[in-house]
Amino acid sequence: MVGDKEEHFQGKGTDLSALQSHVEEYLKSDGFKVQTSAPSDQGSVIQAKKGGFLQGVIAADRALTVTIAGSPADFTVHVGIGKWREHLEVIAVETLVLGELFLVVDVAETAWNLEIEEKLVKEIKSFVS
Repeated sequence: MVGDKEEHFQGKGTDLSALQSHVEEYLKSDGFKVQTSAPSDQGSVIQAKKGGFLQGVIAADRALTVTIAGSPADFTVHVGIGKWREHLEVIAVETLVLGELFLVVDVAETAWNLEIEEKLVKEIKSFVS
């Protein structure tokens, strides 16, 4: 899907909880409202949305969605636009993985998504390395 990024990491021994916290803090420092699912065997989901002028560009029910799944030695990070889920912290990741987590986005959302994804993926790669 256009505007989605997926990065696969092997042999890094990364603390996935620390990675999740790092992504949350990075997004918060960039002015995002962040919510995170409880970690499970399937991984964790972080959603972030921004107010202000972006509300006119990005639909109110859309959010930057990051999934982290796998083990410390072999994991995948997926970044894209998804539907904002109220009370994500109480929704099981299994439900999200089975449902439509990522959405097809229009041109305005794609431009914004590509910009923030590039910054976030660069930050994640820096943290993992």
